[in-house]
Amino acid sequence: MNSFDRFADVMRLLVSENGCPWDSVQTHESLRPCMLEEAYEVIDAINTGNKDNLKEELGDVLLQAVIHSVIAEKNGEFTLDDVINGVYDKMIFRHPHIFGNEKAEDADGLVLKWEDIKKREKGYRTKTDEVKSVAKALPALVRGQKVLKKSGAVKTENIDRCFEIAIENIKILRNPENGNESDKNEIIGKTLLAILNISNFFQINAEFSLTNALETYITKLEDFDNISCSSKMTKEDTGLEDEDIFIRSLMSDTLEKQKEDTKK
Repeated sequence: MNSFDRFADVMRLLVSENGCPWDSVQTHESLRPCMLEEAYEVIDAINTGNKDNLKEELGDVLLQAVIHSVIAEKNGEFTLDDVINGVYDKMIFRHPHIFGNEKAEDADGLVLKWEDIKKREKGYRTKTDEVKSVAKALPALVRGQKVLKKSGAVKTENIDRCFEIAIENIKILRNPENGNESDKNEIIGKTLLAILNISNFFQINAEFSLTNALETYITKLEDFDNISCSSKMTKEDTGLEDEDIFIRSLMSDTLEKQKEDTKK
């Protein structure tokens, strides 16, 4: 018996009536937070470059896939073999340039073919079919970029208007007399949507961009705290407040340099 089969048998025992008191009462619904958490921990391990941690976290994601599958077996829904055979068949079907007679010229061409194959496989007939296939459970930034891409909103002629609309909306928000809370909520949502489309145009992952910006802010805040603690300086001594550090973290390197040059 190979390692995967041994692992699967362990999980079948754990979820059985005579198994672990915790595992045996779990459901697909109760395990949703675990799947989400483990997926994010894989991303974190990749970002930190810790290979031992990545190995461990990939094991935890595998555990989630297997426990859902053996719970489904127990409930008579589908089997672990069904899951494996399904993804096996999918990979064969979606790689006709490897397992069939089609030719692949480059990676970009493969992406287009992959999307076309998915449309045929899923039976999508309209843009709405494709858009509705995007998982609602995805983080809003990720879901937004996928929806805009699939809907065909990422066009050169749309991008200038996206810039203009984002700027116009921000001007509206700056005026306290414009709109109630509901209006501002709608304006912020549409502004974010415009920025997501701009991100798509430049082929930038907005989720990663926001994550990097947050890390920059945290790093600048940490640097300030370290300086303050080591030199026993107060915020008043430095002339900086927390909001000043936040504003500096929002500036691009180019904007910050321009500001410094203006002071000279």
